[in-house]
Amino acid sequence: MFGIRAPLAAIALAGLISASAQAQTSGMDVLPAQEFPRSWAREFPKADFTQAIINFDEVLSGGPPRDGIPAIDAPQFVSLEEASERYHPSEPVIGLEVGGEAKAYPLQILTWHEIANDTIGGVPVAVTYCPLCNAAIVFDTRIDGKAHDFGVSGRLRKSDMIMYDRQTESWWQQFDGLGLTGAYVGQKLTKIPSRIESFERFAQRFPAGRVLVPNNDGLRQYGRNPYRFYDAENGRPFLYFDDLPSDIPPMARVVIAQGYESRAYALTKIAQVGVLKDGDLEISWTAGQNSALDNGLIAKGRDVGNIVVQRVNDAGERGDIVYDVTFAFVYHAFIENGEIVQ
Repeated sequence: MFGIRAPLAAIALAGLISASAQAQTSGMDVLPAQEFPRSWAREFPKADFTQAIINFDEVLSGGPPRDGIPAIDAPQFVSLEEASERYHPSEPVIGLEVGGEAKAYPLQILTWHEIANDTIGGVPVAVTYCPLCNAAIVFDTRIDGKAHDFGVSGRLRKSDMIMYDRQTESWWQQFDGLGLTGAYVGQKLTKIPSRIESFERFAQRFPAGRVLVPNNDGLRQYGRNPYRFYDAENGRPFLYFDDLPSDIPPMARVVIAQGYESRAYALTKIAQVGVLKDGDLEISWTAGQNSALDNGLIAKGRDVGNIVVQRVNDAGERGDIVYDVTFAFVYHAFIENGEIVQ
């Protein structure tokens, strides 16, 4: 199944939070109006493609059209006890806690849907996962104080999912939450700290936590990985045609911490030392989490370990910060002049 973009398996290659979180301006200039495919206007009739901060020749179809990969809009959750009958202890989940409420979003579900629109601790969120970049990021969906919900556009840029908001059909880059086109061009969504961790570790942290389950078990092959061997050491990114990093394999996992983007940290380095410190940044690694992009069954994926990223102040107090465990080629593509520590 390597090389298939959509988790629609039959389709081959043919696309610390505040309560008043608002989008931030990126400072990028809007480009002169560009020509664009008529299909964009048909699929996104409310969109304003005259407003853009990217060249449209960077945008590629990932295979399926708009909503061909369906976002989850009415997420269903169960208790840890019930979830333990479904999920393997070392399966990867996005663990999220906001306002005292904790939820886990297993990658075996998000692999097939890529976005879950939800509310947690009173905050509207989009929990997102782009398998092609292994980018798992949570956004506060309030823009200028108004909640939005998001879908999968069916387009990629630098192999990363382009999302769209359903209110204005503006396009957004999933990797950094940047508004690429439309009414919110140049703005950035606020990211919320979360952890990529095993189901077991989430359960240990939040005994009263709830876990996402499919709305319809027959809709997709939940538990299977349609991107088998995608993150192999000698692998190559899908629909990515820019330069690759020269000193590290493109599919090597690296950790990017918000506020410290001038450096990324190779997962192999962190696993070797156990705890990596860089100023007030501390990144720790513990074994016991499956790769979602290795074996055909996610529960049997090789162990890539659990990462915790925290800022430590002078008093020794720790706090989680936003981070992403992505691929070296992604860091190279989106962070100009960045250094990978390895």
